[in-house]
Amino acid sequence: MSSEVRSFHHEPTRTWSHVLVGADGRHAVVIDPVLDYEASSGRMSTTTADTLIKWCRERELAIDWILETHAHADHLSAAPYVKSQLGGRIGIGEGIRKVQGHFFKVFNATDIVPDGSVFDHLFADGDTFDVGGTCVTVMSTPGHTSDSVTYVADDKAFIGDTLFSPDYGSARCDFPGGDAGELYRSVQRLYALGDETRLYLCHDYPPDGREPQPSFTVAEQRGGNRHLHQGIAEADFVSMRTQRDRGLALPELIIPSVQINVRAGQLPPPEDNGIAYIKVPINTL
Repeated sequence: MSSEVRSFHHEPTRTWSHVLVGADGRHAVVIDPVLDYEASSGRMSTTTADTLIKWCRERELAIDWILETHAHADHLSAAPYVKSQLGGRIGIGEGIRKVQGHFFKVFNATDIVPDGSVFDHLFADGDTFDVGGTCVTVMSTPGHTSDSVTYVADDKAFIGDTLFSPDYGSARCDFPGGDAGELYRSVQRLYALGDETRLYLCHDYPPDGREPQPSFTVAEQRGGNRHLHQGIAEADFVSMRTQRDRGLALPELIIPSVQINVRAGQLPPPEDNGIAYIKVPINTL
């Protein structure tokens, strides 16, 4: 028996969260869970995460890990909430230290040190772990961010923002630690996994007339990705990606998302009135 995947879509941020169930049908990991957040009021809710949690409970799954593919800039992580409800350990790539080092300075986050210790575990390239008899391998896939990783299990790979759908293309590389050349080389590693490997996305931004899809095969991406199809040279991709990134606005939720996600999904500490605050740096980002 092989592993299986159940994917959950968060329409407001176009995010896909995934549950990978191991070969034994009992143990599982949750990948990139989403916390609902209303930017106009600063209110958070767990409606979307609760749907995922309900499904896991109905299946009587034992959650071993809650995995982040990177520190997201476009949605808030629900990892601590999922952990409080289902158990498991929160993991991310060891490159998170660099991301923390930058953004802790930007937001003057003096409550913790940028060593990754707020996460339960930091993964290095090539690390492996078992989920119900299924071996999961961690692949470092930087470029979009310096901490981006892919989790590979059987013929499935959870790639975060390393690629989007073939009709949308590739992720931006202009965040701190981003590098278009690294992204190109990371995608070549994904393509080397084999044509039938299914690449599970963190986001899908479908054009009108197409339903959001959680995954595409390597063959579909290599043959049809508008930015990283077979035959495009690294220099040409880097030139295109760099020029394209210059015209992009910052993600709408980057300010709250980054502050929370580099803290492993925890809120900043409450101030003396008992309220936690999101900081907005003026003329900085």
